[in-house]
Amino acid sequence: MAGSTPCCSDGSPGVDRIACYRAAVNEGSGRRRFLTMLIAGPALLTTVGCEPTSGPDRAAAKNGTGELRTDPEPLRKRFPELGPSFEAQWMSGQYGDERAPGPSTYWIDAVIALPSDRASRLLTAYAPVETTEAPAVVDGLRSRLPAGPLLTSAALDAAFAPDEGSARAYLDRATYTLILVVTLG
Repeated sequence: MAGSTPCCSDGSPGVDRIACYRAAVNEGSGRRRFLTMLIAGPALLTTVGCEPTSGPDRAAAKNGTGELRTDPEPLRKRFPELGPSFEAQWMSGQYGDERAPGPSTYWIDAVIALPSDRASRLLTAYAPVETTEAPAVVDGLRSRLPAGPLLTSAALDAAFAPDEGSARAYLDRATYTLILVVTLG
């Protein structure tokens, strides 16, 4: 149409807005931008919009006093499977921020030196097998872990799991050392 004002980005005359839109979308860089936003836009919204900021999908940090404990009595009461005689180094605390309202989830990480007969009994009763998984203990206990190899099994875990929680148990056959990573609550 003669005398029309240009409406398209390429400067061509035209009044038809749909034609102008198509021309803009079909341009090389315009088309790429349009397709990128068409494809990536929903994916970005899904990723950003659904990122959990708290809750069970977010790993909570273990918090505690940092005190290394050696008193066996609290462990003996909580885990009768340990038997009457053992030495322990352990730490405990709670997950997340202690100032947060509501029920708390607690943790116990322990490195326990068992008598050889107790370690043998655990090996026989729970048939643990070698693992490459490293126990997820707090930093204050990490240097006290035996070199391994470590053994574990679902049955050994269950033997030390509290009624309201879970446990990962690892046994070093060479040093008769049991490592417990327990969650309560």
